[in-house]
Amino acid sequence: MKTSSNYKQRLQNITTFIFDIDGVFTNGNIFFRANNESIRSFNARDGYAVSEAQEKGFNIAVITRGDSLIVKEVFASIGITDVFIDVKDKEEVFDSYLKAKALTKAEVLYMGDDIPDYECIKKAGIGACPRDAVKELRAIADYVSTFNGGKGAVRDVIEQTMRLQGKWFKT
Repeated sequence: MKTSSNYKQRLQNITTFIFDIDGVFTNGNIFFRANNESIRSFNARDGYAVSEAQEKGFNIAVITRGDSLIVKEVFASIGITDVFIDVKDKEEVFDSYLKAKALTKAEVLYMGDDIPDYECIKKAGIGACPRDAVKELRAIADYVSTFNGGKGAVRDVIEQTMRLQGKWFKT
């Protein structure tokens, strides 16, 4: 793990979540239909957390190597407009996004699950991954979720951040 200071303390700085899709929002299984369009399964609770975060002013972006146009539609339906598909160099898109939004690395939590996410996890203020991410990412992540990809890992990091910042649902 790369932690140089306490993970929970650094959650106070987070204004932006950037996620990979397959293996993070989904369990990584992709099914193809006859027309070659892919089908993925998303966790509704992750979607709820994303909506709540956006309502409270957090930036949400997704960066994926996948090239399914339906992914843009799915994320647009929950309000995510910063969707980068068919990305060959995630680090380049990560850097450009931060520059375009005038963000510092300390403001960003990046969650990925596989080798293409390695550099972004290293660069982010907080690098996170699902419990079932590849061992190389688990070794460098500041936080490894107790949830697998597609099974609540996205909500886990969003809810922790929002609770710590006093922006999550209160009873």
